[in-house]
Amino acid sequence: MTGQYILSDYLTRALAQAEYDKLEDGTFFGRIPACKGVVAFAATLRECEDELRSVLEDWVLVGLKLGHSLPILDNLDLNGKPEYEMETV
Repeated sequence: MTGQYILSDYLTRALAQAEYDKLEDGTFFGRIPACKGVVAFAATLRECEDELRSVLEDWVLVGLKLGHSLPILDNLDLNGKPEYEMETV
């Protein structure tokens, strides 16, 4: 499934690990166990999935910006230092 979009692939792999529960009041709770703190609550399962994706996207972007160690998902590691190619003139 790995393509040319590493961030999209990472999000897809993380969301594949999502766990959802229906709460006693009929609302939904979602979480991604490998990504600590990535949780969502919503009235419907679809809304919960959408909210969880949004929380995950923000969590990854903040983690990258602040240099936090992100979990390696299915051998996909976002923790490497960025490498820049030298421009040839």
